[in-house]
Amino acid sequence: MENLLPSTARRYDIDWLRVILFGLLIFYHVGMFFVPWGWHIKNNVIYEWLVYPMSFLNQWRLSFLFLISGMGTYFALSKRTGGQFAKERITRLLLPMLFGMLVVVPPQVYFERLDKGQFTGNYFAYWFSEAFVGVYPIGNISWHHLWFIVYLLVFSLLFIPLFLYLRKNSLNFFIQKIQNWVASPYKIYLFVLPLYVWESLVEPFFNSTHALLDDWFNLVNYSTFFVYGFLLITVRETFWQTILSHKFKFLLIGIVNFSIFITIKILIANGLEDNAPVHFSEAVFKVINTWSWILALLGFAATYLNRNSPMLQYANEAVYPFYILHQTITVSLAYYLKNVAWGLAIKFSLLSLGTFFIAWLLYELLIRRIGILRVFFGLKWQKENS
Repeated sequence: MENLLPSTARRYDIDWLRVILFGLLIFYHVGMFFVPWGWHIKNNVIYEWLVYPMSFLNQWRLSFLFLISGMGTYFALSKRTGGQFAKERITRLLLPMLFGMLVVVPPQVYFERLDKGQFTGNYFAYWFSEAFVGVYPIGNISWHHLWFIVYLLVFSLLFIPLFLYLRKNSLNFFIQKIQNWVASPYKIYLFVLPLYVWESLVEPFFNSTHALLDDWFNLVNYSTFFVYGFLLITVRETFWQTILSHKFKFLLIGIVNFSIFITIKILIANGLEDNAPVHFSEAVFKVINTWSWILALLGFAATYLNRNSPMLQYANEAVYPFYILHQTITVSLAYYLKNVAWGLAIKFSLLSLGTFFIAWLLYELLIRRIGILRVFFGLKWQKENS
């Protein structure tokens, strides 16, 4: 079948999806400035209708990123021992997280404190006196958007024994069962069963905090997607054939389920009682929707994006520093734009373009050229010769 590469070949479509998903994160966090959901800085005008496109992205973007990270873990372990992989993960994830908490995240909290009247004074006075007092939201120490790095590090280290076992026993009964599931466009939906358990029985009792220790729904849910990514690459030839052949079917299922899910949300907002039957029904459509969009997007990416290019090579390295930087830039710009008498289109465009352009300048002029900065932003000390 066309677009299928040998099992040892690099999957450029996965690289493209990683870049695209992190790119969408910029637009998503810019959108958070305008919707009624809680966020660090809010615009002077809130747009209720924006919750619908934001909800669409919110259904699958982070789950998809963890799944892709699980796929990447499979390839990383094919070239490293468990110890080498752990060391590489700690270097590429723990160091950027610590650097981010010391340098990148504090401006976000600073502007939030200014906005809420909880601090007055310049940034340096804040950093030396308040930035590392107490834990956010009561105090100021936080990893904010870098929670993704923390969770990815925990999952990466936690599942090393399981992943090494599966790599050494790729023909065991469990992997054969997974291969049987992914060979069918219908059995592949058996993967939603654990997701439904988490969504229906865990999510109602644990609010999303991104604080790791008490964030039980996010921990079980995102770790499941992380493991799924590894399993799907383990049976990759069968999996790629299924998603290439049935991508339009998955897309249609995703459209139908999101339509039903958002209709239920609208009915609840307009007076439908959010009782147990409604919750358990809503959870069905939510998890099927999430899984369908992930399968559909993987299928379309395998069809159209499984090719290398100089742009991909550049973006694949730049995307991690962009992710680390982007929300700090967005929050900083948003603080100065929030009370300006401009409409949604102008503010959204300025925030999006400003975030991208400033991140690109910092990456191009400083991060990619200075060895120690490369390490602090999760890159190798010295760029490899191509």
